[in-house]
Amino acid sequence: MQQETLLQPDKTIVLVGLMGCGKSTIGKRLAKKIGLPFIDLDTRIEEITNLPVKEIFARHGEAYFRALETETIKQLLDGTQAVIATGGGAFINDEIRSLIKAKSISVWINADLQTLVERVSRRNTRPLLENGNKAEILKDLMEKRYPIYQQADITVLTSQGTHEVVLRSIMEAIARL
Repeated sequence: MQQETLLQPDKTIVLVGLMGCGKSTIGKRLAKKIGLPFIDLDTRIEEITNLPVKEIFARHGEAYFRALETETIKQLLDGTQAVIATGGGAFINDEIRSLIKAKSISVWINADLQTLVERVSRRNTRPLLENGNKAEILKDLMEKRYPIYQQADITVLTSQGTHEVVLRSIMEAIARL
């Protein structure tokens, strides 16, 4: 059996995309495969505040959360090299996007609407999806955010197959950079 060459990127890898696209799932597997720590940005914010993201939104509003998100990503990008999964709105923020583009390799995990609706319907932890039809909200977010996500260094479609296929696509694309 042929040993796979271990990818050794020289920068942190930041995964971007809409909620439910698979950033955390793919991120954990990618980090393990290439020997880097995995960090979920939303989880890190929850650890810092001792509050779930949903509660941060409810108590303090989206603007407060986005400020926390910006400060946290700054610290992470200046820290140890890692694989970071961002929240769906992080890359939309001009300041965060500039930081990510300057200090990391950005990977857009792209998924179709049907896949996203199916995945986000499994849990009730998405503050932006609480009031309304999930499919309509996600479709609106796709229209607004996909043109911005396209600015990522790499785009990978999750419809390409298994997690292994998606991981291989990411690793091959990073190797070509």
